[in-house]
Amino acid sequence: MKFSVVITTYNRVNLLRRAIDSVLKQTIPCEVVVADDCSSDETETYLKSLGNSVVYHRNEANKGHAATVNAGVEKASGDWIKFLDDDDYLAPNCLEEMAKVISLHPTAVICSCIAAQVDSNEVELSRTTEFGPGLAFYIPQADIHYGMLLELVPFGTPVQVACHRDAFLQTGGWDSHLDANCDDIDSWIRIAQFGDAIFLNQCLAYRTIWPGAYNQKFSLFKRLETNILMKEKIYALVDQKHRSHLPKFENTKNYLRLHWSLVALKQGQLKLFLTMVYPAIFSPVAWWLLVTAVFSRRLNRSNSYLQKLVLINTSLG
Repeated sequence: MKFSVVITTYNRVNLLRRAIDSVLKQTIPCEVVVADDCSSDETETYLKSLGNSVVYHRNEANKGHAATVNAGVEKASGDWIKFLDDDDYLAPNCLEEMAKVISLHPTAVICSCIAAQVDSNEVELSRTTEFGPGLAFYIPQADIHYGMLLELVPFGTPVQVACHRDAFLQTGGWDSHLDANCDDIDSWIRIAQFGDAIFLNQCLAYRTIWPGAYNQKFSLFKRLETNILMKEKIYALVDQKHRSHLPKFENTKNYLRLHWSLVALKQGQLKLFLTMVYPAIFSPVAWWLLVTAVFSRRLNRSNSYLQKLVLINTSLG
């Protein structure tokens, strides 16, 4: 098994240095691919100074985040791709731990882990919650989209995720129409059509929370619209065996409206709150879905779906 770490970058050479350093310090060998979206700072000079330590691709013009990811994967030679944005970084044992569990379940096509969220000074703010039983476990392909729809299967952001390169290429890559607004989630949805998923309850990645993050440029209303689009895509892919248990899609849409309207209220955007919350506020099912999602995330409680997930051997050394 060979990993290629694909790092996307644009005009953030100081952050890029940290990302690359975290990959070069991995406890197993890997390929480092840097896809540069035609940076105008010192990025090109720095990368060329690294010589053969990295595979460097530079877009001839600025093409956006999604297209840059695709270009990086095209240059990669590994059979597994580990995604990394330039403002994030990996724990030294990230690839080694992923390789262990993937080798135990060769039909997997996507693997995720816990991430710590840190500020610009690398001070930890929070962590994504542990998910499911044991140190590591897998979800059969037929169950993945049902779990994603109910928000029981949180693959997370690129710093948490690796995928099989062949599965990535079968999907056609990341969608430039989304470009940094759920382009990663859209990719996980499509990759999950081709095999099983693995989750690691280990913190192996670090995501920087700061105003310069790519997704900060989108309004809450735009994020709501894109979230609804993602749910539509997931809904269409839910395996037939789960169809009788699905909530009506209108209830799912109303749940998302409630979620994002409450985010707007928390931010003091009262006008936007009032625009988003109607008619969802009158849907008892939407409120039930919201409360269930909140308590499931906070308490990480067991439920009948998670109990069906198959535990991987946890004696991984």
